[in-house]
This record gives sequence, structure tokens and C-alpha cells, in this order.
Amino acid sequence: MAPDTLAGIVCAVFLVLAGWHVYMAVMPRVGSGASGGVPSVDGKPLFVPSRHATLAVAVVLALFAGLVAATAGLVSLGLPVVVLSWMSYALALGLFARSVGEFKYVGFFKRVRGSRFATLDTWVYSPLCLLLAAGVATVAARNNA
Repeated sequence: MAPDTLAGIVCAVFLVLAGWHVYMAVMPRVGSGASGGVPSVDGKPLFVPSRHATLAVAVVLALFAGLVAATAGLVSLGLPVVVLSWMSYALALGLFARSVGEFKYVGFFKRVRGSRFATLDTWVYSPLCLLLAAGVATVAARNNA
């Protein structure tokens, strides 16, 4: 796969996720947090993210897209490529850590299972984080001069 293609795909995924978080912040549904968006125990969410927190996540995801685009040379941030690459490696490490999880509620090795979130985390969220980690690291490696 061409470097620009991979970077474009990774950026697009981050932007779609950012858009989804904006949608969730603007159009919240009552009870939707426990149905798959956040970890829950006995049907009760462990936390209920505020609208502002959800929008903050959207901004951070959009910034991740910008970092990957800048690392790939698709946009210029005025930072040296080596700095962008190391920032991307750090992002990849964070995404990998998210896929592994904290061993209780989140990640491939979680112990609390059986909720809608746990199922989605096993089959969607954690694999997506792992794929994004690989994509971000690959973009960083290809563009580290």
C-alpha cells in the first residue's frame, strides 16, 4: 500500500471517529452510554461522559488525524519530521496500550465481560485500536528521515 494511501486511511478513520463523537455529543440518547459506549457493570455505566468531554474526545481524535497527516507530509505543521514521527510513535504506543487494556473493563484482556460494551470492545474497539496503532506506527516508520 502506498504511504499516502495508508496515511489517508488512518486519517479518515480518526476523522470518522471524531465525527461520531460530535454526533453523540449533539444528539445524545437517554441511556445510550450503557448500551455500548462506556464500560458497564450490571447494566449500569461506570461513568457518564458529559457533552463537553465527548466533544473534547472528538477534538483529540481530529488532532490525531492531523498528526498522522503531518507525519506523512500531507500537511505542514512546521515541526521537524523526526519530532512528528516520535509523536506518532507515542500515539501508536497509546493506541496499542488501549487495545491491551487495563485488565478489568477495557481491552483484549478484560475480566469483566457479558455487557454490550464488553462485546463491542472485544470485537470492534480493541481491534480498531490495534489496527490504528499499526497504521500510525507504519506511517511514522515510513516517514522518519
